[in-house]
Amino acid sequence: MNGPFQRDQVEILSERLKRGQISRRDFATGLALLLGTSAIGLRATPAAAQSKDLVFVNWGGDAGPAYDAAYGKAFLEATGITVKQDGSGPTEGAITAQVESGKPSWDVVDADPFSAEALGKKGMMEPIDYTVVDKSKFRPGFGWEYSASTYFYSYIIAYDATKFKDSPPKSMADFFDVEKFPGKRAMYKWGAGMWEAALLADGVPADKLYPLDLKRAHDKIAAFKGNVVGYWGGGAESQSLLLNGDCSMAIIWSTRAKLIEQDSGGDIGFVWNEGLIAPGAMAVVKNNPGGKDAAMQFIASSQDPAKQVVMFEMLAQGPANPAADALLPAADAKYNPVAPENFAVQIPLDMPWYETNYGPALDEFLKIISA
Repeated sequence: MNGPFQRDQVEILSERLKRGQISRRDFATGLALLLGTSAIGLRATPAAAQSKDLVFVNWGGDAGPAYDAAYGKAFLEATGITVKQDGSGPTEGAITAQVESGKPSWDVVDADPFSAEALGKKGMMEPIDYTVVDKSKFRPGFGWEYSASTYFYSYIIAYDATKFKDSPPKSMADFFDVEKFPGKRAMYKWGAGMWEAALLADGVPADKLYPLDLKRAHDKIAAFKGNVVGYWGGGAESQSLLLNGDCSMAIIWSTRAKLIEQDSGGDIGFVWNEGLIAPGAMAVVKNNPGGKDAAMQFIASSQDPAKQVVMFEMLAQGPANPAADALLPAADAKYNPVAPENFAVQIPLDMPWYETNYGPALDEFLKIISA
């Protein structure tokens, strides 16, 4: 589920550059932060790790070369190790192929924690060295055996404030209630968060969601299907469905919330209540050529709260390190998925459940929405 989100992050940077909201220097910095890069073209073919190199594998993007002022450059200056990027996409299949080749060229990957955990249990990922990576710099509950928390985003309700200004939606039950809140809806194409939304709307308490009752969720989704105008796969698509008036509500990524509020002049609002929080993470490929020690040092360096604030400023990614909260202006908390007041009314996606169930659940979800 992370690949589409990461590609959307690069798209957000590109949009902000075109609008003049950021400089080319800021664009390069933000892009480098996103991709974990240091001075290498985004269209490059997968890079082979060399002496004193680490290869960080991400989900790619369409942009020029960039220096990573906050992560890559600082890491190079501190350690002498250059971090290069490979935008070919660290899918589970691709990571498996790397390890099974016996000569992996990848070091660190931007991974869904549930994917990293599943692969780690198959001997394909290095355990996170928590003598190097500081677990106290994670939010409680977001450090795993084979992956380290890096950022957060949420699946939240965005709505047409011109229609529902006096009585905006407050819950997933409201999202599924087209009598009280008329109009078409838009939902996420790749399932994550949609099962939880359906179950919350069907009356399942937040603390009783897991393990997800997939039959109940899919029955709810199937019955609601006639009210859904589109299942979006990228953030720009979710944004356009609302801005064009195709739907009155959509479940969107929180990283799009500020953009959509600004683009609509406040005509599109959003709500954190019953949002579904998703973590992003870094993980290390087994027997990585740059060495696990260097890879762990790089992950540890990314825990710097000031660097994570830059990522929030550029892309509205929620910082993994709670110490970053105090560095953000109070006005920005509105857009931070893990600001204490926002985090408190949301539900984190359960990574162990996704590790075991995501593939089969997605197959069934896609059959329902495409039928």
